[in-house]
Amino acid sequence: MDFVSIRLITDDLTRLVGFYELATGGRAVWSTPDFAELVTAKATVAMGSTRTVALFAEGAARAADNRSVIVEFRADDVDAVHARLVGHVAEVVQAPTTMPWGNRSLLVRDPDGNLVNFFTPVTPEAVARFAPR
Repeated sequence: MDFVSIRLITDDLTRLVGFYELATGGRAVWSTPDFAELVTAKATVAMGSTRTVALFAEGAARAADNRSVIVEFRADDVDAVHARLVGHVAEVVQAPTTMPWGNRSLLVRDPDGNLVNFFTPVTPEAVARFAPR
């Protein structure tokens, strides 16, 4: 089994897609006006409007209601991501900080309040954990 994506449900799809495009430098592919995907080399951030929830089970997901999941991106330079996002995010939860496990990490909230971690492995041990196998 492969983990392939995480899906974020939102009341403002254009705004949320715009944030993830700015943050990652990638371009989302819109399948419909209610669904877009930002595909990276390892996984996909799928984003759907609240109108898509009824296709699964009415009320199964609520927009801007997450307080337990952190969406994470490995970046080449987390400090550059921070510089790009300054003035474009409502909340920087933690400015770039080197964590005890060897990643330099930036934690922000996306426009819906979801936590997003951008990190760069910086110690030899952390770099080795992410080396191709």
